[in-house]
Amino acid sequence: MTKCIITLVFFVTSLVGAQTQYEQGMQKAFALWGEGKTTEASAMFERIASAEKNNWLPNYYVSMVNTTAAFQTKDKDKVAALLGKAQEALNIELDKNPENPENPELLVLQAMINTAWIVSDPMTNGMKLSAKTIEIYNKALAIAPENPRALFSKAEFEIGGARYFGNDTKPMCAEIDKAIELFAKFKPETPFHPSWGLDRALEAQKECNKKK
Repeated sequence: MTKCIITLVFFVTSLVGAQTQYEQGMQKAFALWGEGKTTEASAMFERIASAEKNNWLPNYYVSMVNTTAAFQTKDKDKVAALLGKAQEALNIELDKNPENPENPELLVLQAMINTAWIVSDPMTNGMKLSAKTIEIYNKALAIAPENPRALFSKAEFEIGGARYFGNDTKPMCAEIDKAIELFAKFKPETPFHPSWGLDRALEAQKECNKKK
């Protein structure tokens, strides 16, 4: 995940030309994130979100910054605080259309938050959240079957469960191969839209190939 973030940050901060205040703020937030200043980056995205109430991306990144930080700490109190903040920001966007969410990227991020809870405390959260997480990924894929993040993230999540229970991972590895093909075709709507995941998918593919 860290490599994905760094790649995204370098891409966004390399943009040149005339920029709006929104674009400048987003670039600054990505730069802070790339420097490992997650608290500052989250705060910057929050400020942008307060000014861009019809734009889902700032809150998406508030949630993403805090979710990825949660994966990188073993302190359960810190994890709870980070994921609480991530969920709060994500809920702002999910609540805009609660009965019929149409944004697969928000659903993928919700599944990631669930996964972070599971990783933090598998005994408590594994049974409670695993089936819900698969359901969320299925919703995302129903909306956007060619979204590479939804397909790869679901396969990666299922591989974790398969390895835990000693089940065959070949079907999930095939999905990862398909996701990599989708990454090659995927074009984000703007430079700020989610485009992460290919690096992680390639690493997962290497692990799959070792098992053959």
